[in-house]
Amino acid sequence: MGGAFSVTRRTMMGSGASALMLGGACAHVPAGALSKDIALLRRAYETLHPGLYRYNSPSEMAGHFDRLAAAWSAGQTRAEAYLSLSRFLARVRCGHTYANFFNQSKEISAELFSGRDKLPFHFRWIARRMIVTDAKGVEGLQPGDEISAINGRSGADILGTLLPFTRADGGNDAKRVAQLNVIGLERIETFDVFNALLHPARDAFVLTVRSPRDGATRTVKAPPITLEQRRAQMAQDIDDKTRPVFSLEFAPGNVAVLKMPNWGLYDSKWDWKGFIDDAFRQLADRRSPALIVDLRGNEGGLDCGDEVIARLIGADLQRAAYERRVRYVKTPADLDPFLDTWDDSFRDWGADAVRIDDRYYRLLEEDGESRAPIRAKGPRFTGKVVVLVDASNSSATFQFANLVQANRLGTLVGEPTGGNLRGINGGAFFFLRLPESGLEADLPLIGTFPQTPQPDAGVVPDVAASTSSIDIATGRDSVMETAMAIASRA
Repeated sequence: MGGAFSVTRRTMMGSGASALMLGGACAHVPAGALSKDIALLRRAYETLHPGLYRYNSPSEMAGHFDRLAAAWSAGQTRAEAYLSLSRFLARVRCGHTYANFFNQSKEISAELFSGRDKLPFHFRWIARRMIVTDAKGVEGLQPGDEISAINGRSGADILGTLLPFTRADGGNDAKRVAQLNVIGLERIETFDVFNALLHPARDAFVLTVRSPRDGATRTVKAPPITLEQRRAQMAQDIDDKTRPVFSLEFAPGNVAVLKMPNWGLYDSKWDWKGFIDDAFRQLADRRSPALIVDLRGNEGGLDCGDEVIARLIGADLQRAAYERRVRYVKTPADLDPFLDTWDDSFRDWGADAVRIDDRYYRLLEEDGESRAPIRAKGPRFTGKVVVLVDASNSSATFQFANLVQANRLGTLVGEPTGGNLRGINGGAFFFLRLPESGLEADLPLIGTFPQTPQPDAGVVPDVAASTSSIDIATGRDSVMETAMAIASRA
């Protein structure tokens, strides 16, 4: 099952305090209009969403719907409505269920996301502390610095206010935190969206900065930037659909390093399958003793990992014991006008959907199987395999990590993944358009469900390794060093 598809990731905001937290002029949406959207949202999700009750009982979800209706009962600005909707969708506890930034209309995207209200540097949350990874020219900032407060609000407080709006599967909060990193991989950053709506920018951000070496603090002023300026900071030009996304390098000892920072290649014109074919030919020609696959920062997308696994196996590989399920055979006619998608076959599964019980249908894929096996391909690589993982890996990359570990195809190194061993939702999507507010909510259609009880957690790596603020300050990649040591071990 593929990952989150983008056309291009504990209190309710209904108390009136929300209006005080929001800045800027936003369109107002009348209460009567919002009530129509609530009814549509509820019907679509209760009818079509396969994971609606994975972490919530029907009565709990009914309560969440009711609280959203209460929040919208007096009418809201578009920003308030977006925040209320986002907090509601986060309560589904599904990493693919959110008011997708990339699927909003151009008008709403410009209204909510494009302002001059973003921090002008890159950072990661390490041990729940905001650590600068790239100062982007901000005077007084260096990689490795901790931003302990912004405009007098502590980093811990900022993180705490943003997490309830952030998507992840089940109780995997590490993924929620990872969603709030800003490292130049996304055209619209989750942190930028919710921090700007909840903590409006002033003329300048006043930063309390702590040195990683001696703990000394200082004050730095940084100007806010626009979405256009943020995009100019991106690590790669994602608008170039022909550019190579993966890279292959050979380290000392002929250890191969395959970096795969993104599998969201739905509209790419680059021949990524051909690249993997050529990569494994090079490994065979050079008789490489080990392969390191670097998936850090890669949420998922297409099942690119299947092409890697196909070269690690000597016979076809049956996937883990997860069953694909859907809630419907054919979408109700009254919902169809509000459901956008890139593949209209999702509207009618036909004979591929087989009734299991009063709630679910099993979705067949190939030869009557719920999931088709991965077919072995040559040349087979028989050396050591090390896979670098972190909390970003929550969709196709989560599933890849799970398959590698479960079938002992390699050693996982890094931090626990995103996703959830209890199963995730995705693979096919509708983009639910709420006509009165103009907002969109992603609606995943295929749920994977384990056939044996599983913990509410991501995949725990075989070897734990993480990056520290000192690593960032000194430019050291200690996680890769750990992987190299394992790959080079006789």
